[in-house]
Amino acid sequence: MSDLSQNQDLGAIAAKAISQPLVTHIYTADPSAHVFEGKLYVYPSHDIDAGIPFDDEGSHFGMEDYHVLRMDSPDGEAVDCGVALHVRDVKWAQRQMWAPDAATKDGKYYLYFPAKRADGVFQIGVAVGDRPEGPFVPQPEAIAGSYSIDPAVFTDEDGESYMYFGGLWGGQLQKYRDNVRDEAHAEPGDDEAALGPKVARLRGDMLEFAEAPREVVILDENGEPLKAGDHERRFFEASWLHRFGGKYYFSYSTGNTHLLCYAVGDSPYGPFTYQGPILTPVVGWTTHHSIVEFDGQWFLFYHDSILSGGVTHLRSIKVASLQHDANGRIVTIDPYGA
Repeated sequence: MSDLSQNQDLGAIAAKAISQPLVTHIYTADPSAHVFEGKLYVYPSHDIDAGIPFDDEGSHFGMEDYHVLRMDSPDGEAVDCGVALHVRDVKWAQRQMWAPDAATKDGKYYLYFPAKRADGVFQIGVAVGDRPEGPFVPQPEAIAGSYSIDPAVFTDEDGESYMYFGGLWGGQLQKYRDNVRDEAHAEPGDDEAALGPKVARLRGDMLEFAEAPREVVILDENGEPLKAGDHERRFFEASWLHRFGGKYYFSYSTGNTHLLCYAVGDSPYGPFTYQGPILTPVVGWTTHHSIVEFDGQWFLFYHDSILSGGVTHLRSIKVASLQHDANGRIVTIDPYGA
């Protein structure tokens, strides 16, 4: 849990919150928002209390299924379209259906999701549906060459789609080098280059990688890769990409320092140069988001744990207006209006 919820009265924080939960009948997190068929569709995690003890591997995040939310506009009602996919229907997966994303092509809709196999290793799967809300039918196997967590799919103006993925600690990214897993691997030392997320272009059928995943490099103001010890800026999890003003904006969570940050580049592959924070810490340990344009305005979807009284694995998704200034920089948002 972040210092914000440990050191302040939750009631006072809630009273200052700039937005309210989109739904309250279930707990939701990690919102991936898209405009499909003129409406907003949000693909969140579905948080439950699985009764699993807390640990640094995130075992207490025991999610089992996905619900899709539909909104006519960012300030409209969020309608729960029901269960779109359950872990019991995924042959290769056993548990922990973490943060998903979605994409569309040629009239089909694709739900991308991480889950643990029976051996405890995360991979990323894809399920296909005829409607944005599903239901989705999973492919029989995980995407070949995929690993870790937090898939985010960006489709560029030329129609090519790219998946960004990866997360440290419980997300297992630190176990990989050059796409090969080794249990002996750990995070780099503080003075070494930080581990970056991965990116791979998708095949035309949206079901597999068209290439081997490559690392996304995030640079500092001097053009040097961020260091592993730079916890205020280095990548931890929660990749997202949007395009604005001809530039590519890669945004992400710093994990244990509870910030959403962004970096800017000239290619979907990067490198990206760090720019600053998007969102200051929320109540709860995790922070995870998406950025979407609707009707010419930009919006940040995010989550916090106020509704559950600060329980870090019982979160609620929210939405706030996001601004790019005259220079294209994102104006930092304080979720509690301080």
